[in-house]
Amino acid sequence: MRFTLNFSLLLIALAISAACLWIASHSSWYWAIAAIWFFALINNMPFAIMHEAVHGVAAKSEWGNHIIGTIASWAFPTSFLLQRKAHLDHHRRNRTDEELYDYYLPQQSKWLRSAWLYMGNLLGFYWFFVVLGNAIYLLASGFYRSNLFINKIAPVLGFGPQVAELAKLPAFRVWYEIAMSFGYQVLLFWLLDLNWLGYLICQIAFAVHWSALQYVDHAWSSRDVKNGAWNLKVLPVSRWLALNYHYHLAHHQKPEAPWYQLPSLVDHQAQQPSFWRVYFSLWKGIRPAPPMGAPADLTFLFPENKKAK
Repeated sequence: MRFTLNFSLLLIALAISAACLWIASHSSWYWAIAAIWFFALINNMPFAIMHEAVHGVAAKSEWGNHIIGTIASWAFPTSFLLQRKAHLDHHRRNRTDEELYDYYLPQQSKWLRSAWLYMGNLLGFYWFFVVLGNAIYLLASGFYRSNLFINKIAPVLGFGPQVAELAKLPAFRVWYEIAMSFGYQVLLFWLLDLNWLGYLICQIAFAVHWSALQYVDHAWSSRDVKNGAWNLKVLPVSRWLALNYHYHLAHHQKPEAPWYQLPSLVDHQAQQPSFWRVYFSLWKGIRPAPPMGAPADLTFLFPENKKAK
């Protein structure tokens, strides 16, 4: 049941994403704009399905999760093993000093942290740097795993603790999975006779959407590893296309629950912000970090509540 459902959704999402790329490259500008917009949404479904496989809930068997996760990783493009390690470490580091992008610590450069927020999370460079890191691993895996990259370059880009752990993974398997992912992208480009402009604009649109979503569902939430996330309010169609990814608090509280069970785990009486409320609040910039264990900053997100008192 799980394997059939998620594998079917994955194939449908990959087909629609490919169709969007073709339309963006070959159709009139108005169809191209629509295709670019929809690509930014639908290309998140393979990522959401890979996310299920990371937690071992895309299928009931290990091999089923591996197959689904590996194929889903091609759409990003990334390595499933790399993503699994990075994401499971995220659950361990969430809202700690090692993974905090809406706040800055006293010893940290406010300018650099602002660059991470604006360029990384709000302008799409988070996705770009992940893919760039994958390309570096593909072309020079030894450099990716070197002390120079781990201790000097990755920390400047905001991935210091993450890369230090990723560099310990089996090098050939990571390299092979990345090669398969980039190979899939090259094959798509060739088979569909895509042009660079249409392809790149689609990827940029997805990058902006994906990069924002990765932190909008955490920003200003409680500094708590398990509860530091939101069940974001979005249009039903957006939530469906993302396979309930916006119910991120429910996921962090029960990561073993598959995507179709998350709605039943949401407390719909609790005050939860919309995606856009958090997104636009991030443009106000980073703020001094409260201590670990601090509650969600609801006053900052909902200033109208303070005025009403």
